[in-house]
Amino acid sequence: MKVYTITLGELSTNCHILEYRDGACVLIDIGNGAKKLRNKLTELDLKPQAILLTHGHYDHIAGVEEIRKTYDCPVYIHSNDAMMLVDENANLAWQLTTAPYIPVTKYQTVQDGDIIKVDNLEFRVMLTKGHTSGSVCYICGDYLFSGDTLFRGSVGRTDLGGNAQEMMESIQKLKAITKDYQVYCGHFESTTLSREQKYNPYFRGL
Repeated sequence: MKVYTITLGELSTNCHILEYRDGACVLIDIGNGAKKLRNKLTELDLKPQAILLTHGHYDHIAGVEEIRKTYDCPVYIHSNDAMMLVDENANLAWQLTTAPYIPVTKYQTVQDGDIIKVDNLEFRVMLTKGHTSGSVCYICGDYLFSGDTLFRGSVGRTDLGGNAQEMMESIQKLKAITKDYQVYCGHFESTTLSREQKYNPYFRGL
């Protein structure tokens, strides 16, 4: 498996492209930039088999419907954030952009502990509330896709409909993981879970 990351949209949101076999990939989060993403997929000669969303804020979902319709692939989001796919007030599009938002018309909801199967891949859903009530991390192989829950040296904001106490409870869950993972975040550069457990100030004292 190989991960390619491109930034999309007004807030430079990471879209991760997980190539798992020749010609096939899974997408994690799609910001405003469907054309840029399509061009990258064409360059890599990859076709998405699924779209996994770490949460429902506009900057992570703005390009989802265009890509979903182009490639006819399923979309997954935690049930707590599902309403954000169709409500631009809930997903903060009104606050984050002047561009029109295209609602996602077809999707599947997931719950904590669910396993999403894509061909021979399995993604485990880990609910990590705090940034939003439906924020999740996806764990697949040696990779952990953390969305806006965990960043290199920091964590996600909790003032956009989130909850600071729930965020710290989610960080506690991540601290308790004993396996090291390569962590692909919703913004900024990637990191490793062991590095964050050791150096991230939000892990200290837990």
